[in-house]
Amino acid sequence: MIIENSGLNGVQSELGHLDEAADKVGFVRWQWEYYRATYDLKLTDRTSGSEFFVRVNTRAIEGKLENPHTVLNIEAVYIGRSTFPHGLDYESPIPKHILETATQRLGQLKQQLV
Repeated sequence: MIIENSGLNGVQSELGHLDEAADKVGFVRWQWEYYRATYDLKLTDRTSGSEFFVRVNTRAIEGKLENPHTVLNIEAVYIGRSTFPHGLDYESPIPKHILETATQRLGQLKQQLV
């Protein structure tokens, strides 16, 4: 599921600053290559035991990810249920309390970046 109202789409930040801000609110830079990176936040539903990941997709618009001064543009924010052995199901329903937590953390990330 795409989270439309995150307020992060189009936000730009240097890699070093984004790494630091993301870390403060629980996101981890997970997948990355020279021009793209994703930041993931793991949320666990205690009632069902299901794991959900909020994924922030970014793309370099100046430089490469080897340099902390590289400027990244946030493109989209998704949330999905973790599937075995690995992967995310973006079509699964998201429990309301998980979506509320995700929205709260995304707001915290936005505050760190703007």
